[in-house]
Amino acid sequence: MADKNQVKSVLFLCTGNSCRSQMAEAMVNHYLPEQWHATSAGIVPAGYVHPMAIQVLAELGIDHHGTSKWVEQFIGQKFDRVITLCSGAEHNCPVWLGEGKKEHIGFGDPAQVQGSDEEKLEAFRLVRDQMLVQVVEYLKNN
Repeated sequence: MADKNQVKSVLFLCTGNSCRSQMAEAMVNHYLPEQWHATSAGIVPAGYVHPMAIQVLAELGIDHHGTSKWVEQFIGQKFDRVITLCSGAEHNCPVWLGEGKKEHIGFGDPAQVQGSDEEKLEAFRLVRDQMLVQVVEYLKNN
């Protein structure tokens, strides 16, 4: 395992911290533990992690036990990167008040998809798979 001092930290921000930011946190911690430590928070936390987010992570062998957290608890904490994942967080957090380079990598909200359970699951899988490339691979190379 890499020296803890060499592991960089990233905070993923989303509006509710129930889907996208939870999936990003789980995947980065699963795939890049020697490079990055991820956490996530919401501007207006939902208070739960969406069951379909847990389900699509489990399909990749990721056992995620996250909790929905409020961004205020991280103000003043140093992060190497702060990444907003939805337009709500991008607009509500235009300036990160803590240390860390702020970036935006946006994704649609799979929890807003209407339809059958299978159609909803497909939306969660699509966002998960997009995040594997646009978040996990991006951080792996940065």
